[in-house]
Amino acid sequence: MLHFENDYSEGAHPQVLQRLIDTNDLQLPGYGSDSITEQAKNRISQACGTPDADVYLLVGGTQTNMVVISSMLKQVEGVVAADTGHVSMHEAGAIEASGHKVLAIPGNNGKMEASTLEHYLDDFFEDPNHEHMVFPGMVYISFPTEYGTLYTKDELSAISSICRRHGIPLFIDGARLGYGLACPDNDVTLHDIATYADVFYIGGTKIGALCGEAVVFPKGDAPTHMLTMIKQRGALLAKGRVLGAQFDALFTDDLYLRISRNAIDTAAVLRGALQERGYRFFIESPSNQIFVILDDTKLAELSQKVIFSVWERFDATHTVIRLATSWATKKSDVESLILLL
Repeated sequence: MLHFENDYSEGAHPQVLQRLIDTNDLQLPGYGSDSITEQAKNRISQACGTPDADVYLLVGGTQTNMVVISSMLKQVEGVVAADTGHVSMHEAGAIEASGHKVLAIPGNNGKMEASTLEHYLDDFFEDPNHEHMVFPGMVYISFPTEYGTLYTKDELSAISSICRRHGIPLFIDGARLGYGLACPDNDVTLHDIATYADVFYIGGTKIGALCGEAVVFPKGDAPTHMLTMIKQRGALLAKGRVLGAQFDALFTDDLYLRISRNAIDTAAVLRGALQERGYRFFIESPSNQIFVILDDTKLAELSQKVIFSVWERFDATHTVIRLATSWATKKSDVESLILLL
């Protein structure tokens, strides 16, 4: 079987595994207070251009979204997200389980538009009954989005400006951040992310690590007792060194971005082949996620030899599927898939 169902099927990049092996016999303190984790945090801060940043390493994306959002919101506040955003659609109610509502607003191709956000916030505070409603206390977006689309630098700047005008933080989910940064037509840098976001995270699970996400508060203003809240939510590893060693490897010699490019390069080859063969795309995505509309007969045929994600029904006889590449996708597998198409 060919595997294109997601971008985290493989284990970890060899250099990440090697770093774990090289540090395996060291006796180190727990909960991320070790020297390796500290070095990893320093490397991340330098890469972001934020030497005073607060950096925390958490176990996975769902835990990270839930911990960041619940730790920064007041009891009466919710988080604003596009209706197709990950916290709205594929987080199993984790945010709501923390006691905070996801305030979904219409998105466009997976993205939140600044004008839509501005209208929502203005309308909320102009409503004479807003004291009886859940307050918007944070804005959540992801880069890339759930549909693999990217925000431009101008779009991020506009959203950030609206957030700051209303005094609410902007949180950027970077579970696939490396893939977004590696796109040829992307004009956003890691420094830009750190400039426009009040908090963001750098995904490791989907980009070369066994597990782990690095949360960055670029201004060094993490909530008080953040470590305690991370532990309270079950997102703190006793063997914090496991995360530290992985991110230390990923942020040595630009490994994180270098391996991200493989996902983009292999996706580009696959996308080109689909275009040549006349396949229809559900959405134009420049990153490592490709959304294709398949006739159900072709879907059944392809599923005998390829594992992919079934996304949604398109009409009575067609289905949208997602083909995802990763840092580890082999060109030979892409070529084999193209032959099946």
